Formats: sequence, structure tokens, C-alpha cells
Amino acid sequence: MNTRRLLMHAAVFCCFFAAVPLLSSPVLAHCDGMDGPVVTAAKQALEKGDVNLVLQWVQPADEPAIQQAFQHALAVRKLGPEAQELADTYFFETLVRVHRAGEGAPYTGLAPAGRDLGPAIPLADKALETGKIEPLVELITHAMQTGLVERFEHTRKAKAAATNVAAGREFVHAYVEFVHYAERAYEAATQGAVGHAVVAPHAGEGHAGEAHEH
Repeated sequence: MNTRRLLMHAAVFCCFFAAVPLLSSPVLAHCDGMDGPVVTAAKQALEKGDVNLVLQWVQPADEPAIQQAFQHALAVRKLGPEAQELADTYFFETLVRVHRAGEGAPYTGLAPAGRDLGPAIPLADKALETGKIEPLVELITHAMQTGLVERFEHTRKAKAAATNVAAGREFVHAYVEFVHYAERAYEAATQGAVGHAVVAPHAGEGHAGEAHEH
């Protein structure tokens, strides 16, 4: 697979997995970790005394609250090592809480550094650092294809075995899961980078991005 094709797959599959939790493992929040990008930016801001290093992580309306929390943290940090630790934690928690609220997500506390985030998030960060997205694309492409093929095979076998009502219901259950999996993949893949749907031909009636019940 050449680089151009890999990048094309990246646009499809990375968007798909970012938007749709189709794998068996739960979607993990990355921004609430002590070694995540938000706290990392907060540490740099405190060390340099520059609140602008963290403002990109919050909504414009939340900037005053973060600026106030930042100034309080800077003042308390000067009182000694223990005070500095408390001030830093206070600022980390405030920044992450406000950041997550801006995404419409609840704040559940700061997560410890070094936790297992699965393979995709570390590879995504590494891709940005190195400029090489191929390992991430290959990982996600393989996972998506595996999930789609497994559901297809299960549904096909269930259809062939649907010789009575009970077996027919098992087929219907498999069918709905398979078709919705494929539909969600398509809908996520046809979303633009800023959340706008890409106009694409659709088989049958309806429009891209519509949800259909089966």
C-alpha cells in the first residue's frame, strides 16, 4: 500500500474510530491523564508563567476563569514546595474540568500517568511527533476490517440457518448489528475534518448522515 492510499485510509478510518466506539474496549479519555496533552501544557504554562500556553484547550468563554485560576496558582506556588504541589494540582484539575465541559464531557478526576490507553492513542501521538501516520493507519484499518468481516460472516451464517422463528430472530439480531456497524462506519467516514458531512452518492433513498432504523 503506497503512502497516498495510506493517507486516504487514514481520513476514513481514523475519523471512524474517533467518532464511533465499535471495538470491544471502552473509549478512553486521553485529556484527563497526568501525562496527557492538557496537563502537559499546564505544566509548561506554570513553569514559564504564560497562561497563553493552555488557552487553546478551552472555549473562548472560559478563558477568564482559566486566567484567574492560573494567577491564583502562580501566587500560591511561591509559598513553598507543598503549596506549589497543591497549586499545581488545583490548576491541572481546573483546566481539565473546564476543557472537558467544553467538549460536553463530565469531569471524573485526574488519571494517573502511565495508564494503558491501548495502541491507537500512543500511535496517534507518535504520528504527530514523527510525521509518519502509516503504523496508525495500518492498525486501525486492520481492526475495522476485522470487525466488519466478522459481523458479515456471522450474519451470513445466521441467515443460512434461519429455518425457524427462533433462528430467524438470531439472524435479525446479527443483521441489525452488521448493517448498523457498516452504516456508522460510512457516516463517520463521510464527515469532514470540522464536522461537516461530505456529499456522497447514496444507494437508495435518504441522504448521507441520516440514521436508519432496522
